[in-house]
Amino acid sequence: MPYKTWLMLGGAVALIFLTLAAVEAGVVTQTVEYRQDGTVMRGFLAYDDGLKGKRPGVLVVHEWWGLNDFARERAVKLAGLGYVALAADMYGGGATTRDREEAGKLAGALRGNPDLLRARVQAALKVLAADPRVDPKRLAAIGFCFGGTTVLELAYSGADLAGVVSFHGGLPRPRPGDLKPLKAKILVLHGADDPHVSAADITSFEQAMRQAGADWQMVFFGGAVHSFTNPAAGHNPATGAAYDARAARRAWRCMQEFFREIWRVQGQD
Repeated sequence: MPYKTWLMLGGAVALIFLTLAAVEAGVVTQTVEYRQDGTVMRGFLAYDDGLKGKRPGVLVVHEWWGLNDFARERAVKLAGLGYVALAADMYGGGATTRDREEAGKLAGALRGNPDLLRARVQAALKVLAADPRVDPKRLAAIGFCFGGTTVLELAYSGADLAGVVSFHGGLPRPRPGDLKPLKAKILVLHGADDPHVSAADITSFEQAMRQAGADWQMVFFGGAVHSFTNPAAGHNPATGAAYDARAARRAWRCMQEFFREIWRVQGQD
């Protein structure tokens, strides 16, 4: 039966509605409702109910389509690896779309307002850190496309994270006030033939990471273009966005090795 819990998050009150549903062996999901400056957000939490004790928490940030099935599936897969995963809602109200023009407007409204984008993702991170199953000293964030850009912005904001992983995301340059030693280690997983990120963008990002004194890595996957982790992107690289099963598999393993390193734990394949 659904139940309600009030949480105090940085002086703001978040109302969380939890609806449990079995997903696979031991993994359950919860729809999590919280607020960011009055906007109702509907995230998706996944964890293995059979595990005891606190464990690392991983925030998942969706593509520009919104919090759809792909983002939820990533959260469930992370839960199967022993993490608590919260797929954030960046648009509010759980909004999603399959229309490229609408997706561009939704994502553009946040990319054009970095302070709001950071506030939205920080609100989700607070919810994850407050979960009783999560060790708040072992937090990470991953994101896909728009979500990859978002988790880099989260790192730039000085959020208390062990690390962030961007899958085929944009490479925003930190603002002048961000250029200080970053708390989060950074892993960028990038399609070598992604037409949406220029060589100049990559060079600018690398220079910013050096200037910030960041602990960062960037892995390129030959032949991969944008959206290479998502089967819904299709299979035609000529469009500039296409699924690449080999790159997707390798990138996921890179993420797992990264988590093993930042938390010094034995991971799972």
